[in-house]
Amino acid sequence: MKTVGIIGGIGPESTIEYYRLIIAGYRARQTDGSYPQIIINSIDLTKLLGPVTANEPDKATEYLVTEVQKLERAGADFGVLASNTPHLVFDEISRRSSLPLISIVESTRDAALALGLKRIGLFGTRFTMQASFYPEVFLPAGMEIIVPADDEQSYIHEKYMSDLINGIILPETRERLLAIVDQMKERDGIEGLILGGTELPLILRDSEHHGIPFLDTTKIHVDRIVAELFAADRAALGIDTIGGL
Repeated sequence: MKTVGIIGGIGPESTIEYYRLIIAGYRARQTDGSYPQIIINSIDLTKLLGPVTANEPDKATEYLVTEVQKLERAGADFGVLASNTPHLVFDEISRRSSLPLISIVESTRDAALALGLKRIGLFGTRFTMQASFYPEVFLPAGMEIIVPADDEQSYIHEKYMSDLINGIILPETRERLLAIVDQMKERDGIEGLILGGTELPLILRDSEHHGIPFLDTTKIHVDRIVAELFAADRAALGIDTIGGL
């Protein structure tokens, strides 16, 4: 059985959710009572946010490459970044790392394709909503990414960084987030919504809202991880299992 390496701590609450969901997904398929091999490198969020906020992608890349290399030295067969925002520099990390990495963005694209969506809203940190890494992956597949209005982005980012990262879940925050979904459905014609921050499913736990399906990037990523854990036989045959589905 393969071993997954996780870059966690960005943030801690969603890292716990990754661990819980991987265990549950694995045991749903493996009924002999065994557990998956998981290595978690819980990094310092502030050391990543510093260069991200300062728009210094080279520094963010250097930090994450170093941390991914620790996973490989610890015995991981493949790795994941348990967060959306670090995918700002995912391509460069992948290029510099000999450890295969599974992208949360590519995994979410495949899930959106399976649902037949064309216009998809995106919630996340300001870094994620204003970056190009989601459109660059989705547009070639014929899907358009729609982000909230500027004031809506400011609200989502502020609540994400002040509350959700710290495990603070408030009913009024949930109500406002759902109101933004309704506004984007009416104003922008979105057909689905990407929960592009791995803390967002902790507050938006339903699978949809008023006919708008939620793409829970945490669960989507975990499903891809669990599939890879069971892909040892394919790997032995020389079949690539890390690329998009």
